Amino acid sequence: MSKRLTLYSRAGCPLCEEMQAAVEGLLGDQTIGIDRVDVDADPALKARFGWDVPLLFDGETEIGRHRLDPASFSDWLRQTGSWE
Repeated sequence: MSKRLTLYSRAGCPLCEEMQAAVEGLLGDQTIGIDRVDVDADPALKARFGWDVPLLFDGETEIGRHRLDPASFSDWLRQTGSWE
């Protein structure tokens, strides 16, 4: 896998499940992985993000918040050369 995205989420969060499904659907068979991080498992992340999840990041760059915009995500994939 060439690139990994980070999805900050929490257990029992319907929006988090929705965002992960949307990302996976748009990625299809792309070689991009998703690391899901539970903000409640890390006090520093919980303090940083609070209830503001889900959040999708590429490194330190936020690419999605709460609901994924498919057009913006597709544009991001093309702009970063991640779309194969």
